[in-house]
Amino acid sequence: MKPKVVVVMPAWNAARTLERTVALIPRDCVDELLLVDDKSTDDTVRIANTLPELHVIWHPHNAGYGANQKTCYLHALNAGADVVVMLHPDGQYEPGLIPDLIAPIVEGRADMVLGSRLAEPGAAIAGGMPRWKWVANRGLTTVENRIMRTQLSELHSGYRAYSRELLLTIPFLRNSDDFSFDSEVLTQASHFGFRIAEVPTRTIYDDDASSVGFRAGVVYGLKTLRAVGVLALHRRRLIRSRKLVA
Repeated sequence: MKPKVVVVMPAWNAARTLERTVALIPRDCVDELLLVDDKSTDDTVRIANTLPELHVIWHPHNAGYGANQKTCYLHALNAGADVVVMLHPDGQYEPGLIPDLIAPIVEGRADMVLGSRLAEPGAAIAGGMPRWKWVANRGLTTVENRIMRTQLSELHSGYRAYSRELLLTIPFLRNSDDFSFDSEVLTQASHFGFRIAEVPTRTIYDDDASSVGFRAGVVYGLKTLRAVGVLALHRRRLIRSRKLVA
């Protein structure tokens, strides 16, 4: 039986790019599209409701990027998804890569797939990634690989695909409601023994794409280091984290 693929889009002020992003999604390999709006202040919800193929859910209050993802995954699982793809609706990632992103999961070779902007040398900088962000990304990824015992080129991509089994196993509802949610999911996937793969992707940095600023990036980096630190201490049984207990 063909697995059911649901694309989820955590949205915040994506009115200018939403329609274009949805139009580029290859529908021959996607069964449902879900957008969760985190109390946008622009016309994101109004535009989303004009797209007949899009199921729209909105938060009455801004809850955060991680909280948005929690809603996305809960509704995708309740819809019977076998594979869940997270695609930002701001145009930063290529919707056309979805078939490559889900293939390792559909074929039983992986449980989680990351779209890596650093897999091809020089591609991220050529695509407009700020050099300070590239350096920070590489540094954090090196530390995470060592602690998580992985060998991935990038662990900070927002373009991801998950198997149903992974999302049903990791306690993602206990994770943070902010941007550190992504790092915590990775530590959980590693801790529970799920297979993580990656495929090369390019990223588009323009005026419409959302991007974390330097100060927010520093906070995110520190929280990422805390997440892998908690993983290391939990494995050594020096602390017990509820985020790492099913």
